[in-house]
Amino acid sequence: MWIFIALIVVPIVEIALFIQVGGALGLWPTLALVFLTAIIGGVLLRAQGFSALARMQQALAEGGDPRGPLVEGVMILVAGLLMLTPGFFTDTLGFLLLLPPVRVALIGWAGPRLAARAVHVASGPRRSPASRRDDGPIDAEYEDLTESRNPDRPREPSGWTIPPR
Repeated sequence: MWIFIALIVVPIVEIALFIQVGGALGLWPTLALVFLTAIIGGVLLRAQGFSALARMQQALAEGGDPRGPLVEGVMILVAGLLMLTPGFFTDTLGFLLLLPPVRVALIGWAGPRLAARAVHVASGPRRSPASRRDDGPIDAEYEDLTESRNPDRPREPSGWTIPPR
């Protein structure tokens, strides 16, 4: 539901900001500003993206936990997507995500909430004791087809192996 609201609210905010900035600066300076923020954002995105990749590779090479650099890399990717979207509001959000203290604060705030949600989803719906299936033994018949048990039985190739030539 919140994605639907964002898809409605963000374009309205962007249009309002374009009208305000365009009225104050004029058309061409406003377009130049949007173009300049895209260039600066692309340069910052590239530098920080390579830095996050290097940190993740270093963590993997040292046998450490790559989750921190991986989450930062995803946030940098989101920042890049926001900065590719033309507009002042999305550019501001993108630039904020490129600041390491903002990413650390966002991870500190959202991390526990997302972890709790992931555990809740992974545990599945709660079932009443009456609806649980019986976990008792299963009665079945089988035939042992290994060569050590049946040496006289001719062995046919399965469909999973290549027959010898």
